[in-house]
Amino acid sequence: MSAIKKFEKPIGMRDTFPGIYEKIERAKRIGREVFRSRGFDFIETPTLEYYDTVGKASAISDASLFKLVDSQGNTLVLRPDMTTPITRVATSKLLKEKIPLRLAYAANVFRAQQMEGGRPAEFGQMGIEIIGDKTVFADAEVLITAIELMKEFGIESFKLTIGHAGVLHDILNDYTDHEEQREILRTLLVERNYVGFEEAVHEFGLPATKANALLEFISEATNLASIEDMEKYVRKNDGIEYMKQLSKLINAYGLSQYVSFDFTLSSHMNYYTGMLFEIFASGSGFPLGNGGRYDGLLHLFGSDVGATGFSIRIDRLLEVLPKEELKEETVCVLFDDEDFIKALELASTLRRQGARVTVQSKRGLINKEAFTKLFSRVVDLSQEETQ
Repeated sequence: MSAIKKFEKPIGMRDTFPGIYEKIERAKRIGREVFRSRGFDFIETPTLEYYDTVGKASAISDASLFKLVDSQGNTLVLRPDMTTPITRVATSKLLKEKIPLRLAYAANVFRAQQMEGGRPAEFGQMGIEIIGDKTVFADAEVLITAIELMKEFGIESFKLTIGHAGVLHDILNDYTDHEEQREILRTLLVERNYVGFEEAVHEFGLPATKANALLEFISEATNLASIEDMEKYVRKNDGIEYMKQLSKLINAYGLSQYVSFDFTLSSHMNYYTGMLFEIFASGSGFPLGNGGRYDGLLHLFGSDVGATGFSIRIDRLLEVLPKEELKEETVCVLFDDEDFIKALELASTLRRQGARVTVQSKRGLINKEAFTKLFSRVVDLSQEETQ
């Protein structure tokens, strides 16, 4: 292992500088207002969780977990996602009254990287969870909230791509010969490798009826004209009917232009059991967020209730947020030693008027010109003038 250099950071870790920090806080503030106005209560979970609970239940691979050992010898993990810890809290504490929960969060999560590759090992998420409701209306509420959040951010060009984990599972199960083939195809879909999917189907040596059905499915499901078109690939399927109902609800609320259906959609988060979706926006080549129904995760914690939700990656969100004009007045009050109290009094007056005021001793400046350029207005008390 090479020696760590003086200014080096752990792989994937980032410093957040003042300008970016303010953008992040603004995004979180908007998210908080949107979520709370829709009846979601914010919750905070520990940064550290037990590996045997949250670590093992999480859909994040073991190799991506940050692990450490406490003084009693227990293996801990830095939380790799927020859905699993919130599920732990909900099933152990909050669901005792059998009342559906609407919870929200804004927090950092941690996923270890083997190589830098530009991928962060720590990043912020904000999102919601509806726990204790198995109906299609809960899924519709999650989708509508995601759409309304994007609109509140001022993002004009975005789309929610919606699929169904159960329908995809049934199709792969019906047209392959064994689990290994299904897992290969599912992994290729997670990677959006449609060429690789077609090549794998040919290499499997499946019966012609199965192979042709899979090839037709992969071609049609990514350019879906109607949900009904999927019915020819599956036997009577509750998932198809569920998606029809979901589509009707979205259409009835007048938001159909923001959604598209893609039944090839799959996720590395393997706890999704029903509807799942990703959020895309112009300006980013990656999903801004994702979500869906994860009833299976609740079963791991011994609870037989429904759960659905979504999260937004804040770092990716920043890439597509409209540029905001700086509207606040920034004032620098420069003073000599004898004018310190006078500078504080002037600063208090200006702050009450809504300005952001910095009080700075001239004796403490090395480069006065460079420093004062940072402000929209400069007051030099010794000269009694405003620049």
